[in-house]
Amino acid sequence: MSNRSLWGRGRGWLAAFVGVLALAASAAAAGAPTPVAARLAAAADAFAAAHPTYPGVALAVVSPRLQWTGSAGHPALGSHTLLDPRAGFRIASVTKTFTAAATLRLVEEGRLALDDPIGEHLAPATVALLRNGGYDPQAIRVRHLLMHTSGLYDYASDPTFVEYVLTHGRHHWTRAEQVRFAMTHGKPYAPPGKEFHYADTGYVLLGQIVERTTARPLGSAFRRLLGFEKLGLTHTFLESLEPRPPAARPRAHQYYQRIDATGFDPSFDLYGGGGLVSTVGDLARFYRALLHRHVFERPTTLRIMLGKPNTRRIADLGMGIFSNRFGGRSGEDCWGHSGFWGVTVIHCPASDVTVALTVNQADNFDRPSQQFVATILRLLR
Repeated sequence: MSNRSLWGRGRGWLAAFVGVLALAASAAAAGAPTPVAARLAAAADAFAAAHPTYPGVALAVVSPRLQWTGSAGHPALGSHTLLDPRAGFRIASVTKTFTAAATLRLVEEGRLALDDPIGEHLAPATVALLRNGGYDPQAIRVRHLLMHTSGLYDYASDPTFVEYVLTHGRHHWTRAEQVRFAMTHGKPYAPPGKEFHYADTGYVLLGQIVERTTARPLGSAFRRLLGFEKLGLTHTFLESLEPRPPAARPRAHQYYQRIDATGFDPSFDLYGGGGLVSTVGDLARFYRALLHRHVFERPTTLRIMLGKPNTRRIADLGMGIFSNRFGGRSGEDCWGHSGFWGVTVIHCPASDVTVALTVNQADNFDRPSQQFVATILRLLR
């Protein structure tokens, strides 16, 4: 499902969550003997208590001095079981960071180039779909897909698509069906390279490019290109397209309002724009490895992926990851992504802090914002 902005809208549960953290920080400043981990646990408990319509929250916070994972609340509405902080969940658009990194690994290996026309790497049937939809696959480059500047219409944010998914949760979508939906329900936003328009359509095409270039299924390609085993991503897998790893625990329920989407066929968000199941621990581990330069072979690749922070220039955008500055002009730049089902991951290189968060409710959840991360950073000083 589409997620047009990393940091989202509103301040709903965030205000309560940040408020508890701020109180904890004030208590610490006053000399209260409260460890950081205890303050994080108290904040999670307070959030869960304040928001009973959101079943639970899981949080991982990692810094050079702290590695903390915890949870509060429950895995499902009406449940009395405590949410396991190691429970799996669909990470939705956070998958795009993995897809972009896998694509850039292929660039490092010389098997792709960022300025290759996508028509050279897609299946002929997909090229035909794009042409019939009014697009020129020779004009759209791989970098345009990565940077959301392809001009492709976003099927995942189309209200008709969203409504159909919510009312036909058992429908099995194919990649071709999703691309065809984009072709028949909207027009190009702009010529390639001219404007930013967030689009899952581009990332499901990248998924196909990765598959065709590696001659591997997407899950297997992720594992090889990104080094899942080396990084210790033992709970992360591409749902239904590869077996669940032995270490992976059952998924927590994920909701849209009162609709339990846990049993929905995962194909509505599966082929590169989304699709991974993970844990807050694995997500924090991957983001730290990525930003610590343990995924790419060359430092320049990471610089290309990150782009320039807080830029307004199309040419300087990141790829599968977004930047935001926390703490005002004197603050620090952090990189991250969020996903439709209540998932956010950020890493702040200057303070070397990583935060991975999920709430198992997509309905009006508010993603962590500058105030949230600034408070976390203060707690870890």
